[in-house]
Amino acid sequence: MTKTVRAELYIGGEWVKPQPGHYEDVINPATEQAFAQAPVGTSQDVLAAISAARQAFDHGPWPKMTTTERVAKLRQFLDALAARREALCTLLVAEAGSVQAGLIIQFDYAFKHARQLLNDALTITPGFSQLEVNPSRDGRKVLGTSAIVHEPMGVVAAITPYNFPFFMNVVKVMHALPMGNTVVLKPSPLTPLTALVLGEAAHEVGLPPGVLNIVTGDIEAGTLLTTDKRVDMVTFTGSDKVGSLIMAQAAPTLKKLHLELGGKSALIIREDADLDLVMGSAMLFTIHSGQGCALTTRHLVHNALRAQYVERLSAAVKTLKIGDPADPTVMFGPLIREAARARTEGFVASALEQGARLVTGGRRPAHLPRGFYFEPTIFDDVDNRSRLGQEEVFGPIAAVIGFDTDEQAIAMANDSDFGLHGQIFSRDTGRAYELALQLRTGGVALNAGPGTMLSNSPFGGYKRSGLGREYGRDALIEFCQTKSISFQAA
Repeated sequence: MTKTVRAELYIGGEWVKPQPGHYEDVINPATEQAFAQAPVGTSQDVLAAISAARQAFDHGPWPKMTTTERVAKLRQFLDALAARREALCTLLVAEAGSVQAGLIIQFDYAFKHARQLLNDALTITPGFSQLEVNPSRDGRKVLGTSAIVHEPMGVVAAITPYNFPFFMNVVKVMHALPMGNTVVLKPSPLTPLTALVLGEAAHEVGLPPGVLNIVTGDIEAGTLLTTDKRVDMVTFTGSDKVGSLIMAQAAPTLKKLHLELGGKSALIIREDADLDLVMGSAMLFTIHSGQGCALTTRHLVHNALRAQYVERLSAAVKTLKIGDPADPTVMFGPLIREAARARTEGFVASALEQGARLVTGGRRPAHLPRGFYFEPTIFDDVDNRSRLGQEEVFGPIAAVIGFDTDEQAIAMANDSDFGLHGQIFSRDTGRAYELALQLRTGGVALNAGPGTMLSNSPFGGYKRSGLGREYGRDALIEFCQTKSISFQAA
């Protein structure tokens, strides 16, 4: 790759150079080496992006266009991104540490979801409230109703994480833009490059100036987006701790918030489960080295199966080839940075201190002296109330916890600050469904689920896993104001 992939920020429909010296190396987590430089936005750049988005919303053509017109332009935008597949996938391997097999999520799922969002946007049309007959002052009866319309929120700040950067950048903007909003996108400072490619596609297809603005930066940039009164809504994916800070920052200006936060999702394996079917879902904690909010990392296993389950899971984990994601045979890559690896090591230490049994992993691979690697790790005999049982690791650790009754399993699954996702395995599908209704989570998959991430099924969580939902018609409406225009029907 060239040393500088993209040297400018995208603001107001133009490429803007950052302030002198405001560039930062982008590190390949597999090698610990800088492979490119990216611009770093200053407060001046962020404020300029907010101004451009505000101007585009208040005076530009985008909010006044029909949904059909916006969708047609955004389909061109997606086509322009799809044409850059090879370059984007190369970036995702180098920037995010994605293994080749993971690119179906990192890249292809982004388009799958985005195209469905455009289809769903076309279904959002004005509706009418129930007709009412009411007496008037002159003794007649008046037939009344109201038109219910959905209008854009305004300027949306989209703040995205490092784990699935291109995926999250695309779906964030594709929730906001079809409904007529304008966007300031701020990617993670660890993975800025794929975000800037969205600016190239927007420029190529002629999105009106200011409709999509892309600025990089750190905490200061994010704080400006969450506090500026010209921003009407913030959509954020990241940790629950940062989500709570954003809530506090947004409170004085009463911004609307959409927060997709952390998880400590439970995989419940009943005594009658098919272990052959279970193993695919059991390995989900290794996807992208455990850097996923909805991954099932608490494995609640009936004690009659637990010893067999642990043995099979340990054997499966040991077959994973660990190494540089640039190698297409590698199935397990690095964590994003040394801080993430150190945090994962901290969980190993605390689990051992609190009496859990280390089954496999728990250390840095000896054959990989460079790169932020950590072996996939399994603990058995984990206390559900321990640190490992309660906190999100965002690293490749599975916590196996035994149970004897369905009631115990549900109680332990719900004994969590999080409620994002979960899975249940049982040959008794009716009972599995009944148990799913008792889980305090935004989503539950039964017996491995549909085999894909559905594109119009709501995604989001309870409790500290966030506010609001993504994907589908209702999610698009979350990026709108709802207006009632009442009148006499006859």
